[in-house]
Amino acid sequence: MENKKYISVVFEDEEPMLRAVYKIQEHNEQILDVFTPFPVHGLDKALGMKRTRIPVAGFICGAIGGLLGFLFQAWVFTVDYPLVFGGKPYLSVPSFIPVTFEMTILFTALGVVSGLLIRSRLRPVKKFEPINDRITDDRFVILVDAEENEKSTRDHLQSVLSGIPTIEIV
Repeated sequence: MENKKYISVVFEDEEPMLRAVYKIQEHNEQILDVFTPFPVHGLDKALGMKRTRIPVAGFICGAIGGLLGFLFQAWVFTVDYPLVFGGKPYLSVPSFIPVTFEMTILFTALGVVSGLLIRSRLRPVKKFEPINDRITDDRFVILVDAEENEKSTRDHLQSVLSGIPTIEIV
């Protein structure tokens, strides 16, 4: 959150945090991000996030890897270096299965990791400055946009979240 103004709402448990997400969105406040120490079931639905397409990228990369592995072996054993060993025919599909399987797994793993890093915009030089020191330990934090007037937004949030147990609104 480089130059953005935001208000952080800190919770001790995930259930009040989920209720607060729904309440904040009911009152048309923009949630910038939610930080949790572990995955919270239903948070992506509460934030209105779409389902990721990383598994599709993994499937496509795996299919390409399996196809390349099979075609490479078929080319080597039939065109480039045709040898008959052990009485086996040139194009022996059962003997190609282990290498084809391993190439499928390798390309799938590389595709999923690459897709995750690209989608998350992660890179080695990215620095993470925590909003709250206990954010990755045992606290749940919601960041709410406070571009216009930070004090009025904070007061509005306190009134909206009056029935929900929060630790602090900073």
